Amino acid sequence: MTSTAPLRPTSSADSPLRRERMRAPLVTLGSLAAATLALRLRDPHQRGSWGMCPLAAVGVWCPACGGLRAVNDLTHGEVVAAASSNLLFVASIPLILWVLGRWTLARWRGTVTPVPRTLTLWGGVLYGSLALAFFVVRNTPCGSWLAP
Repeated sequence: MTSTAPLRPTSSADSPLRRERMRAPLVTLGSLAAATLALRLRDPHQRGSWGMCPLAAVGVWCPACGGLRAVNDLTHGEVVAAASSNLLFVASIPLILWVLGRWTLARWRGTVTPVPRTLTLWGGVLYGSLALAFFVVRNTPCGSWLAP
């Protein structure tokens, strides 16, 4: 199916069907908001405040290392500091917002706009390759500026 098709017939904005459709996006967005608020209130820059990553304990920086600090920095409006904590995460924010927005709007409208399988596959391969390259480079001496 390549066109936009209704999930189910909808009657009004307050219909039970729309509430059912919107449950997953609202729970997801609410959970992200709660996690962001928690990161704003409890500073991950303080060593051990959110636990310790086992890889970071041995001096290896995974692609997610610095992500909590980046979110905290963003909640304070410090984009450069956030990029310094985890450049890959900060650069991924527009993609994350687009995917969440597209999903939420489609659920609100009650439509399905299928993403071509090849786009999903190659997008995943491309992003995974980028994360792997980021992981390797940030753990080399020449990429130490990427370490959180």
